Amino acid sequence: MAFCITQKVLFKHCDPAGIVFYPRYFEMINDLVQVFFRDALKYPFETIHKTNGVPTVEISIKFPAASRHGDILDICLEPQKIGRTSCNINITAQCDNHIRFLSSLTLVHVNDEGRPSCWPEFVFEQITKFINERENQTMDL
Repeated sequence: MAFCITQKVLFKHCDPAGIVFYPRYFEMINDLVQVFFRDALKYPFETIHKTNGVPTVEISIKFPAASRHGDILDICLEPQKIGRTSCNINITAQCDNHIRFLSSLTLVHVNDEGRPSCWPEFVFEQITKFINERENQTMDL
């Protein structure tokens, strides 16, 4: 199961040629992760960051096609694997059914000292539910 948002490509996202300047994609990814934690997991960053954190410790991205000012991107997040302290996620952005970027990242739940710490049980259960629903959809195909 994927968690998706829609993002219009704004002027602030673009370079002088009118295409998305690649660091802006990383901001869009982070925005999606924050919305996912807030809306899907009910664990908003403003709560997390009072005593913990969820930094991205690894990220990779591919850009099969450029996005331009005014494009409407459907950006979707799919948790792939969750461990005691980390979670692997895939993120895909599409516009008019054309892939604009593919990303995979690893998040780690950390304590106030920046050391890995276990996910809260309710977060672990919710992410596991997303993974299981995705796997069940794949098996149904």
